[in-house]
Amino acid sequence: MSMIDSHTHLYVEQFDEDRAIVLQRAIDQGISDFLIPAIDSSYMKRMKELKAMAPEHIHLMMGLHPTHVKENYIEELSWVAAELAKGGYCGVGEIGIDLFWDKSYLKQQREAFAQQIQWSIDYQLPIAIHCREAFDEVFAVLDDFNCSQISGIFHCFTGTKADAMKAIERNLLLGIGGVVTFKNGKIDQFLAELPIEKLVLETDAPYLAPAPHRGKRNESAFLTLVAEKVASLYQLPTMQVAEITSANLRRVFSL
Repeated sequence: MSMIDSHTHLYVEQFDEDRAIVLQRAIDQGISDFLIPAIDSSYMKRMKELKAMAPEHIHLMMGLHPTHVKENYIEELSWVAAELAKGGYCGVGEIGIDLFWDKSYLKQQREAFAQQIQWSIDYQLPIAIHCREAFDEVFAVLDDFNCSQISGIFHCFTGTKADAMKAIERNLLLGIGGVVTFKNGKIDQFLAELPIEKLVLETDAPYLAPAPHRGKRNESAFLTLVAEKVASLYQLPTMQVAEITSANLRRVFSL
C-alpha cells in the first residue's frame, strides 16, 4: 500500500531526537511522499535539511503560517516571495487565517493570505489553507479570486458539511487527518456523504495524533490509522482509499 502524507511538519523541534527513524518508520508503512508546509523564515534551514535527507520523498511548500503573521509580516512575505522566485516548491502553504490564538492581527492575516493566493496563481502552484475558527473570513478572501485559478487543499478540515461543500465548490480538496478518529471530531458523521475524489489524507505531525495515540506526538506513520478510519466510513478497502486519495493529491500537486 502506497500513501501520501499531504501535510506533515517533520522538520520541527519535536523530531530532533529521532527524525531519521520517524521518517524511515513512515516509509516502511508505505508512506511514499511527504508534503512539507512552511511556517516562517526561521524554519527554512530545517526544511532544507529535511529535504536533503530524502529528496525523492520530501516535497517542500513555501508560505507564511497565519499564526506567524506578526509585526514583521511584510519582511516575512518578502522572504516567501524570494523563495518562490527561486522555484522548486510544490505549493504555497501553509497560508490562511487563524482566530483561535490571536485576533489582533486579523487585518494583516487577511492581507498575507490574499497576497500568497495571488502568488500561487502567478506561479501556478496549489495552496494549503490553514483555517481555525475563521471559515467565514477564509471564504471571504477566497471569493476575491476566480476559483478556476485556485487549486489546493483545505488542510486539517474540521468544519461542517456546509463548510466542506463551500471548499469543494471553490476547487479545493479536503485534508483529512487524525480528527476523523476522534469521538467528538464530528466530521466522521457526514464525511462519507462527500465524494471521496475530493479528499486527501494528512497527519499534521507532530499535532493531532489519531486515536489511539490522541494527545501524544503524531508522526507520519500514523497516516495508516487515518486511512483505515476513512475506509470504514466509506465501506471501502483501505488500499482503495489509499490509492484514490493519493491519486487526488498527485493530480493537484503534479507529483
